[in-house]
Amino acid sequence: MAVVSWKEILLLTGLVVGCYWNSLSCGFVFDDVSAILDNKDLRPSTPLRNLFLNDFWGTPMAEERSHKSYRPLTVLTFRMNYLFSELSAASYHLLNVILHAVVCVLFLRVCRLFLDKTSSLVAALLFAVHPIHTEAVTGVVGRAELLSSIFLLAAFLAYTKSTGADHSIVWAPIALTVVLVAAATLCKEQGITVIGICCVHEVFVAQGFTLPMLWDTFRQVLQGKDGFPYAVLQTLLKLIVLIISTLLLVIIRVQVIQSQLPVFTRFDNPAAVTSTPARQLTFNYLLPVNAWLLLNPSELCCDWTMGTIPLVESLLDLRNMATVVFYTFLGLLTYHSLRYRHSSAKTVIMALSLIVLPFIPASNLFFPVGFVVAERVLYVPSMGFCVLVAHGFKIISHREHLKTISWLMIGVLLTTHAVKTFNRNWDWESEYTLFTSALKVNKNNAKLWNNVGHALENQNNYARALRYFLQATRVQPDDIGAHMNVGRTYKNLNKSKEAEDAYLVAKSLMPQVIPGKKYATRVAPNHLNVYINLANLIRANESRLEEADQLYRQAISMRPDFKQAYISRGELLLKMNKLTEARDAYLRALELDRTNADLWYNLAIVNIEMKDPSEALKNFNHALELNPRHKLALFNSALLMQESGEPKFWPEANRRFLTYVEEEPQDANGYFNLGMLAMDANENAAAERWMRKAIGLQAGFRSALFNLALLYSQSKREMDALPVLDELLGHHPEHIKGLILKGDILMNHKKDTRGAKACFERILSMDPTNVQGKHNLCVVYFEERDLPRAERCLEETLALAPNEEYVRRHLSIVRSKMAAMSAARQPLTSAEGATMAAKEEEKPKRFKEGVEEVAGGEEEGRGAEAFRKGTGNEKNVRKSSAESLGGVGVDQSESLHSSQSDKRTKGKSTKEIKDIEKKRAAALKRLEEIEHILSGD
Repeated sequence: MAVVSWKEILLLTGLVVGCYWNSLSCGFVFDDVSAILDNKDLRPSTPLRNLFLNDFWGTPMAEERSHKSYRPLTVLTFRMNYLFSELSAASYHLLNVILHAVVCVLFLRVCRLFLDKTSSLVAALLFAVHPIHTEAVTGVVGRAELLSSIFLLAAFLAYTKSTGADHSIVWAPIALTVVLVAAATLCKEQGITVIGICCVHEVFVAQGFTLPMLWDTFRQVLQGKDGFPYAVLQTLLKLIVLIISTLLLVIIRVQVIQSQLPVFTRFDNPAAVTSTPARQLTFNYLLPVNAWLLLNPSELCCDWTMGTIPLVESLLDLRNMATVVFYTFLGLLTYHSLRYRHSSAKTVIMALSLIVLPFIPASNLFFPVGFVVAERVLYVPSMGFCVLVAHGFKIISHREHLKTISWLMIGVLLTTHAVKTFNRNWDWESEYTLFTSALKVNKNNAKLWNNVGHALENQNNYARALRYFLQATRVQPDDIGAHMNVGRTYKNLNKSKEAEDAYLVAKSLMPQVIPGKKYATRVAPNHLNVYINLANLIRANESRLEEADQLYRQAISMRPDFKQAYISRGELLLKMNKLTEARDAYLRALELDRTNADLWYNLAIVNIEMKDPSEALKNFNHALELNPRHKLALFNSALLMQESGEPKFWPEANRRFLTYVEEEPQDANGYFNLGMLAMDANENAAAERWMRKAIGLQAGFRSALFNLALLYSQSKREMDALPVLDELLGHHPEHIKGLILKGDILMNHKKDTRGAKACFERILSMDPTNVQGKHNLCVVYFEERDLPRAERCLEETLALAPNEEYVRRHLSIVRSKMAAMSAARQPLTSAEGATMAAKEEEKPKRFKEGVEEVAGGEEEGRGAEAFRKGTGNEKNVRKSSAESLGGVGVDQSESLHSSQSDKRTKGKSTKEIKDIEKKRAAALKRLEEIEHILSGD
């Protein structure tokens, strides 16, 4: 047996790279989206143990919607890719190309067991370039085939060394074989079929038995003429070990999937739900269809489900002839290989075992699978096909007059296949190119029309997407998913009536409930999202909230473990202010999935609405334990800590805000709240820096501008505050607090009574009942020495606020001043002494205004906006966990746009209230002193 040389390794590797280098420019398409982009198991934040608890797509195996495809080792390699390059598609494709080259080298090594050096190289070269492999190599999810094939071939090679020189059993290679088989099975389920290949090799190649020999031995034993020969006993012992190992692996696999098969519908595999004899005729016809793809891979398609291959419903269907021819040819090859002992027979039987045994799990003959035809599952069977082609080449090329022709034919075959493979890779560049290329092959598959629509939808080209979705409904009128896609697209086009009609059509196509029969077994899990999507649509109408709730409850009654229904219903109940029921809905969802960080986050939002901040903080922390980079949990938990008024929480709140801005560096709200936190801690330099950063990211950021101006004012930097206030009022000319602060600074620091008067008059033009603005305007009149006007103004102010004692006292002071001036026969507009008096009177009021503005500023930054992350661009940050489930073609649940969050944190903390009271007391004391001065004037 010749080993593989370095030249052959380089040749195979170079050929693979030449055929597949353009795959590095391809993105994540088709199933890659679910397996890579949407799979949380790839993220470092997900515990490694989850890989062994979830299926290939990241769904817990215990859930009924799980695909039951258990491939943790494959997912582990995806995770390694993510660790090195996150979601850079090129690295994933590069590793696939490398793995394909490894498979080609191992396959060459296996071929050397049955073929001569030249023929085995031909088989390996053909395998390297065969176009049928583009789905397995260029499609990232095809890595399951590649890894499984590596371990499958390695297991077979290990087993071939289990017979010693004296025909004794060598147990170490057998033990290694079992380990490698387990590894192959953990990459993809079909890896277990290598046990069958090893059995065939042991009986018909290693021991050289033929069927006539086995029959004679068995007949002699039954007749008692002779016992089992020693060679037969050794073979039986090895086979028993292999079979027991296989049974153990099968039992473990059944336990992992909890004795449940995945749910497939007639849209995935129409023949699977068809009655006899159409089911059997169709499944048997699919065998020659797959064989034809190996023989003539000229028209390849990424999806063969739905109406791609019409059902064979009658014995008179001419397609049955293809089935008969296929079985006849297969039978003749099998008869030839099992009857004779020569090397050609051994080569053929091993080629047939490589074709047939790995294909059995995907054949639909013993249990239904989720597809009609899938090119990627032909990756291992194509090895047997390549061995047959190479063996035929060997036979022909040994005939002198056909040698040149055989070499010419194999050269043309390799060249055309290599070119086809290279060109086929471009089809996988994007979802749009992939599905449009598939439509050229098959226009009767509604799923392809849907997927082209999805690709256009991802480009926000909703009008074109709608045309493809509508075509899907025409090709397959009973396709629930297609009608759901139509509804979603109409919604995106703001055509609510048409969207609702489409959802209602989809709902009418749902299977009817049959008493005593489990509903979930007769419907695809994502089709139940029609209730969610319809409810999400109609709940935008406040008068139809109860109707939406009824739809959610209907979905839950059909599938009690429908997590998404509980989540969406929780959002609706929150909107309806049914807080206890909303909390119960989220708690029920958490019973189904305690590892969902978004669910803990949503529950925390409910706790906030229920005025239970301590419980809210606990649930925010649960979310962050599961996902330390959960942006909204970081932001709102930090805000909750900040609003608690407890300084002990501020360092952690600051850390969370800093982590948040690392995740969202362009969100001005994060920097604004860092600034507010710094203001709380009297760290003025840091506060100014963060406020400036927020304003730089969001021009006209209302709260940031006002609080920065307030910060300057409190820091005795009133002149720095003025340009900030001008910027604020340029964007928000109606900002009353900004106008009050600006007027105060103009009058008391720039002596600009005209500018101050303009500010206060603008306030009153917008709000004639504003007591602060009115009183400060009175002070301006006093400053202008117009005492009668100041008196009238204060009288009007007192009428607006009869309970404000300071206004009454100030009115008394003005009247006393007027009486004194009248008694002295001085004009009431005289300037003598008035300027100083007005200045002194204004100071306590300004101080009082400053106190109020501190509180007001904090309320502006943290009150109604506390859970909206700022004023300039108010957002509802109550995120729904529904934003990460659902599959392709299904509406994602919408965020709840509710004003409930405005009810949070409008009050002030205990510490803030105490500070304000202290300042008020100081202001009142100073006010009394100045009143004495004024009274004695």
